[in-house]
Amino acid sequence: MIGMRLGFSYVGFVYAIMLLFPYLRERRKLPEEDRRCARPEGGVLRVCQRLGAILTCAVGLLFSDFNLREWTLWSLWLCASMLCMACYVLYHLSRGRDRSGRLFAGAICPVLVFLLLGIYGVNVWLMLASVLYGIWNIGLRLLAAREEAVYEKKRPVRRILRFTGVLFASLLLIALLLPIGARDIRFMKHWGNFAKGVDEQTYLSIGGQEQYVLMMGRDVTNPVIVYLHGGPAAPDTMVMYTFADRLMDSFTFVGWDQRGAGRTYYRNRASDPNNRTATFASALSDLDELVDYVRERFGKEKIILMGHSYGTILGSQYVLAHPEKVADYIAVGQVVSTPDGDLLSYQDALEKARLAGDDTRDMEEACETFIADRTLWNMLQLRQYVSPYHRAAKEANTLWQGISSPYFGIDDFRWFLMQAFDVDAYLSLNQQLFDAIMTYRAMDKGLSYEVPVYFISGAEDWVCPVELI
Repeated sequence: MIGMRLGFSYVGFVYAIMLLFPYLRERRKLPEEDRRCARPEGGVLRVCQRLGAILTCAVGLLFSDFNLREWTLWSLWLCASMLCMACYVLYHLSRGRDRSGRLFAGAICPVLVFLLLGIYGVNVWLMLASVLYGIWNIGLRLLAAREEAVYEKKRPVRRILRFTGVLFASLLLIALLLPIGARDIRFMKHWGNFAKGVDEQTYLSIGGQEQYVLMMGRDVTNPVIVYLHGGPAAPDTMVMYTFADRLMDSFTFVGWDQRGAGRTYYRNRASDPNNRTATFASALSDLDELVDYVRERFGKEKIILMGHSYGTILGSQYVLAHPEKVADYIAVGQVVSTPDGDLLSYQDALEKARLAGDDTRDMEEACETFIADRTLWNMLQLRQYVSPYHRAAKEANTLWQGISSPYFGIDDFRWFLMQAFDVDAYLSLNQQLFDAIMTYRAMDKGLSYEVPVYFISGAEDWVCPVELI
């Protein structure tokens, strides 16, 4: 995992030289704004500024997180950092003659250099050090500007524009730091707990594709749980820590972005852009390869299989086919028959609507259409009328859990945007899997399991109604 890895950073070394060079170059002649701060408070700020620069450089040298690595969209943070460093160096090469650039290029840019580098390396210590450095550095420049204002009266419009710009930049900075700070805090919560365990994000060669797998646990000798996400094609590895945290003391937890979904899709999009290989049969075959890898990796004869929603279809069928590899099967929201479940959900919603005195004609018409033609589209149309009567009493903030997760990546965000704002593309990419769930009936596949089976169901889960389970 990226973040908080001790080691030498050559990027931090280069940055330290570039940041400290102007101070060494001007040691005999202080910058004009520093000379104005001859009063005691100016001297204190100047000392704090120097200490902040040294602290920032030291942290930048102590962690290897800031070195160059494989190019991703996340690397744009490093590019932005380099651009700010270029502005800072050019400003000092001009000997600070440009007054308009003093606050931005002379004070804000060096802070942004290390703040953006800290974001790139997902390193909370560098971000905190750069914030402290920024307070002292910008404070020194503002004090100098206040002294200069004695000699130069500023126009009101200029003041308003400057204040607006600073306010906008501050709000933007807060919006960026909030999820990133939460992400690092959650990472630090995990840090150091895996000396005997595993905390690994990787791509495994499965079924001819590189597929994303996340493994976490505090002791590799513990039993292993292989977790199957729902959807279909709705991976939740980025928020898996929210429920895996409570299990990591006793289990090694393995999450997986299945073929055609999330990070696995983007990793293989060039070779399979339309998800032609993302079928239920290939999902079963991929799962078998993953189970074999996990058994060998952790030295287990059998693993525990846990499925959620659509993942229970995959899990239940795998257990029937390979009981010799599975110790226990846990179904969270077991899918029995999607069309039958929606009809049960409709009956409950219809009863609640009539008790409330609501007009149910559109709902009843949608149900008749679905019964006549049990397609995915007709089912989704029916759910539009049914769902308002099945509001969750308490909903998890999945978006916040995702962007503040130590396991959240750019490809996770891209997949989320597709699910949220380009539903047609999402459904089209996974049409074969949706066709499979519309015709699936657990009763037709056999109900005799050779391993212990556990069902976890919500009384108000009307996507996978407990009555059918």
